[in-house]
Amino acid sequence: MGTPCLLLLTLCLLFSQVAPGVSLLTSLGRRSDHYMCYKNKGTCLYSACPYYTKIIGTCYAGKAKCCK
Repeated sequence: MGTPCLLLLTLCLLFSQVAPGVSLLTSLGRRSDHYMCYKNKGTCLYSACPYYTKIIGTCYAGKAKCCK
């Protein structure tokens, strides 16, 4: 009786581990940051925003600024 319980416990622990590819599934419905910038009528700039605009977010995974 002890051996089947031990095997069942081992299988439960084995399958309860989070797979490395699970994080890919969470980003399926998410839009990219530069798309959201353009949707909010902003522009993506690698340099500083002009003095008459303000930073409203980031573009290209944080490498650029979204200015509006």
